[in-house]
Amino acid sequence: YLFFFQESMHAYAANVYTSVVEELVKGKQRKFIAVEQEFFRLWWDAVATDTYKQQVHQLLQEGQLEFVIGGQVMHDEAVTLIDDQILQLTEGHGFLYETFGIRPQFSWHVDPFGASATTPTLFALAGFNAHLISRIDYDLKADMQKNKKLQFVWQGSPSLSEGQEIFTHVMDQYSYCTPSQIPFSNRSGFYWNGIAAFPDPPKDGVYPNMSLPVTDTNIHLYAQTMVANIKERAAWFRTSDVLWPWGCDKQFFNASVQYSNMDLLLDYINKHSDEFGVTVQYATVGDYFQAVYSRNLTWEIRDSQDFLPYSTEPFQAWTGFYTSRSTLKGIARKASSLLYAGESFFTQYVRKHPASSICKCGALKQLQSLRWAVSEVQHHDGITGTESPKVKDMYMNNLMYGMFNVKKLMASIIFDMNNAKKNGEVYSSVYVKDSGIPDVDHYVVVYNPLAWNITTFVTVSVSHLAMSVYDELGHPVPAQVQISAESHSTYDLYILVAISGLSYRKYNVKPLNGKQSAFIGRSVKYKRKDITRADQQSRQLLPVVNNCYQVLFDQNTNLMHSITERETNQTVQLTQEFLEYHVNGDVMKGPISDNYLFAPNASAVPVSKAVGLEVVSGNLMTEIRQYFYSNVTSQDYIYAVYTRMYTVPEGYDGKLLCHRIEQEYSVGPLELNREAVLRTSTNLNTRQLLYTDSNGYQIQKRPFKAYVNNTVARNYYPMVQTAYIEDDTTRLMLLAERAHGVSSQGNGQVEVMLHRRLWNNLQWDLNYNLTLNDSSVVRPVIWLILGTKAVTNILYRTSGLALEHRPVVMFGALSGDKPKPPRQLQQNSAHGSPVTVPPNLHLQTLSIPGWRYSSNHAEQVHSIRMGKQKQGDADFSRVLLRIRHLYEVGEDPVLSQPVMVNLKSLLKGLGSVMVVEERSLTGTWDVNTLKRWKWKTAQYPSKGLSNSTETSENCIVTVHPKEIRTFFVYFQGQ
Repeated sequence: YLFFFQESMHAYAANVYTSVVEELVKGKQRKFIAVEQEFFRLWWDAVATDTYKQQVHQLLQEGQLEFVIGGQVMHDEAVTLIDDQILQLTEGHGFLYETFGIRPQFSWHVDPFGASATTPTLFALAGFNAHLISRIDYDLKADMQKNKKLQFVWQGSPSLSEGQEIFTHVMDQYSYCTPSQIPFSNRSGFYWNGIAAFPDPPKDGVYPNMSLPVTDTNIHLYAQTMVANIKERAAWFRTSDVLWPWGCDKQFFNASVQYSNMDLLLDYINKHSDEFGVTVQYATVGDYFQAVYSRNLTWEIRDSQDFLPYSTEPFQAWTGFYTSRSTLKGIARKASSLLYAGESFFTQYVRKHPASSICKCGALKQLQSLRWAVSEVQHHDGITGTESPKVKDMYMNNLMYGMFNVKKLMASIIFDMNNAKKNGEVYSSVYVKDSGIPDVDHYVVVYNPLAWNITTFVTVSVSHLAMSVYDELGHPVPAQVQISAESHSTYDLYILVAISGLSYRKYNVKPLNGKQSAFIGRSVKYKRKDITRADQQSRQLLPVVNNCYQVLFDQNTNLMHSITERETNQTVQLTQEFLEYHVNGDVMKGPISDNYLFAPNASAVPVSKAVGLEVVSGNLMTEIRQYFYSNVTSQDYIYAVYTRMYTVPEGYDGKLLCHRIEQEYSVGPLELNREAVLRTSTNLNTRQLLYTDSNGYQIQKRPFKAYVNNTVARNYYPMVQTAYIEDDTTRLMLLAERAHGVSSQGNGQVEVMLHRRLWNNLQWDLNYNLTLNDSSVVRPVIWLILGTKAVTNILYRTSGLALEHRPVVMFGALSGDKPKPPRQLQQNSAHGSPVTVPPNLHLQTLSIPGWRYSSNHAEQVHSIRMGKQKQGDADFSRVLLRIRHLYEVGEDPVLSQPVMVNLKSLLKGLGSVMVVEERSLTGTWDVNTLKRWKWKTAQYPSKGLSNSTETSENCIVTVHPKEIRTFFVYFQGQ
């Protein structure tokens, strides 16, 4: 489960690769699979000698060493975003292809806690021939095992269906570790190298718990035990090939002991195969799948239903990690979003300013530090929150360091492009709230990283109430300033920005000088109300209205009462309250909640008896501040909700802005063994059906299921970006900027788990410091959208991305002289050449990866064999472009249509496109040469190789629903 990176690397992972390589070289029959590239690369770069490097090349060629998955990490499947899964996979694949000319073709997703339907689709797009998972519900696994249904062809995406299907193998009940019980001894068996002791290995080479060695006296008993287990498992599969994984977490650090005992045992079984009825051989995952494939059987098809949530026994639902360490989940996503902006910003800069003053290699290193940090935190013990505080701090530090580098890079690019005097200071902050600006005149630079025109508000902390904001032509810009909810000495300045795709604009913010000023938000405070004694008779409702909604607050309770969607005049009763699940931490008293598990011992309990209300209203925005107290006389509030509604002036496209009700929550510090939820209850007849997204890629239907035990926890699902409930006419959507657990525990209800603070005394958790005593305050943001299905369908994909990729805000102080207007002032004075795609497409990647490999496979393999890999500088001429279709087939009459894109005209602002090569998802295959295995199914009886996409002619591409298309683009003059 847990890798402590630094110690783990130096003492343990380094040993594994060093000792495994030595042992593989000693015996041609021996094999080994390696998964996470982060570990392998650290060994390769820091530890491996030239001799070891030669040997690795040789072993890969001989098929003794096989890289499976090949990403930086084995990513979590429940709480990660598709962009970040692709990033970490691409990062690892680029290294493997550049270094060895190899491309992984099989997965080994044995440890993530539940399996998503997005993962098999990504692996298919990356060119994989088969997928392997292990952790699925215990009762479902038992049933599939009994009926020999652990293998199937999975069509993870309804729209891509058989085009991107993949053969999937679910491991049986023994999962991915060798069973260690041996009947002839009370010592363990099969784990001859014992348990890894690091960072100080024992001097005498005797590790704890080393298994009973194989000797002449016990070899027959060992063989009988192994064969019995093989035969037990053979009964659960359709072919006579059995995958018997040898190893477990932190094994093979002392590979000589391991292989020498394995050799003896395998030879013995094969010499007596008539008696035992089995033959055994060392194999890689690829060898196993090749054997199953060549049996030529016809397989069942599984649709896009995933394997979430995951339970290991009646009271162990692994649904707590959907929310664990919410702060880390938030920072991981913020970092991902900053990286996305930094990549396209840098790509445009390199294309348009070839003779720049910024060192491109240094800049690429700055981006790479964030690519690595965002990749590594996708690990199934990273963003999940299932690591010790020490490892969590390492992830956080790496993310903060990478973010600092990319902010610095973006600031220096703006400097360079504006020929600013180098003494003008540049402050740089993303999503601002974290830094105020000085009292002098200063400018705010706002970059829109999306390939759509965007109209939204950015927030800047200022120290005066009287401010004015101008664009570069000196025209006033709509803005509103008000006292900050957080601190009474600062003010929040909201600036309305309208920016075209992949462009930035500069705004001048001045303390008032008599002329046009920002609107001022006026605050009205209402008396704190005791909600337990609210008078139902004389209900007084307070309306807050913009062009899209009327929201009513009940003045008896200060709680939300209803929302009316103004276009259809549809009113939905809607109230929100905070509740807490009280959970047990003592293993002697029953099931516990921990980083992984959620085990509520009763229904959630309302937390507050009194609510305070403050309404701050201005011409552009109204902010409703609700404070939740444990009782009427409490000093401090325990929870707060800040609800913002926007009014967009004439002349601006306010459709997205007007339709979102933005909520920011303040939750914590919690008491111990409490799990905090925000429950939204409506009068929609939803029949308790919930919809949640799968990794921000597609939607899964989540009907409420009643179980004998643990029903509450087993009906929690991960919400990475989106969740909604609906009746026949109306839908309520929730969009999030970090992952949460979400559930519908009653008709018309949706509850989101926002925070957890736990302590438990399970020995295993104590050993690894996994008690989640998280005393932080978290500040997640959720956007609510209410409307007809047709309207929400049009809005929610673009809105979800607008929340994910909010504009990047940077500050600069004006250094004495006025900035010169840029040379080519366009009408809207945006900088950059707008790159714009239609609203049903998303420009998912625009970056300069820097790989030095040849995109011609024969050439790449040849240059590696000849030892001529290109050393030295990164390649800045190759631009990586990905375009994703956001809609499913049949989801919307207009937006679900295929879209034709002319890549030349799309990218004309970056230069003149010379060559476009269409590639596999991670870039390592030319799609024209990628032929995946085609597994026989009842639907498609003929077996053969499948070729996936139609390729592009003359840079014109037709993107079909749900496709993710990947290209290398080369421009003229490179």
